[in-house]
Amino acid sequence: MKTLHRLLLWLILVPVALIVLVQLYFFLQIGWWVHHDPESTSFMRHQLSVMQEKNPNAKLKQKWVPYNRISKNLKRAIIASEDANFSDHEGIDWSALEKAYEKNLKKGRVVAGGSTITQQLAKNLFLSGDRSYLRKGQEVVITYMLEFWMDKERIYEIYLNVVEWGVGVYGAEAASRHYYGVSAAQLDAVQAARLAVMLPNPRYYDTHRGSAYLARRTDLILRRMSSAALP
Repeated sequence: MKTLHRLLLWLILVPVALIVLVQLYFFLQIGWWVHHDPESTSFMRHQLSVMQEKNPNAKLKQKWVPYNRISKNLKRAIIASEDANFSDHEGIDWSALEKAYEKNLKKGRVVAGGSTITQQLAKNLFLSGDRSYLRKGQEVVITYMLEFWMDKERIYEIYLNVVEWGVGVYGAEAASRHYYGVSAAQLDAVQAARLAVMLPNPRYYDTHRGSAYLARRTDLILRRMSSAALP
């Protein structure tokens, strides 16, 4: 009986210890990134491996640029399009999640996500693109870790430098060069709004740049940009 109890205890303690160690790794890694720029993300490494299955010589396009060398037009456009309350919430915008849930329920399918910029960064840095409650729970934990360690400007700076913007295209600088042949600092309002609208499905819009929806949504974001609060 004692042997059975010990076995059950180990079966409980070992998974718990592993979970704690993983969370500690995430926590310390985020602390390191407060003053050091991430060289890559989990999402970038996964997409590179997918690309290299077809072309072993494939490489990602990405160049880190500091926050003050990214156009305010782009910063405002993304907040207007992706996370209007970014400067105010603590990582999770519960009201946006509730609205997204109601919208999805009404449509009978997933048409809105409600994820904040911090949540998107959490997913890109550490997680896969798989959808499950377990992965979503881990995303929430990492989101609060990011908000604990970093101010909003640092969170946004990292996001702007690692977010996907097309097939193998990551970060504002690479996206600006890829689509417009200019630096991230030189983006005008229309270019910025268009890049912001591409974010939910960048690989699709990379190859469907004439999309009517893309044009309509760009006009909408242009009208909203002036009211977007920057960190």
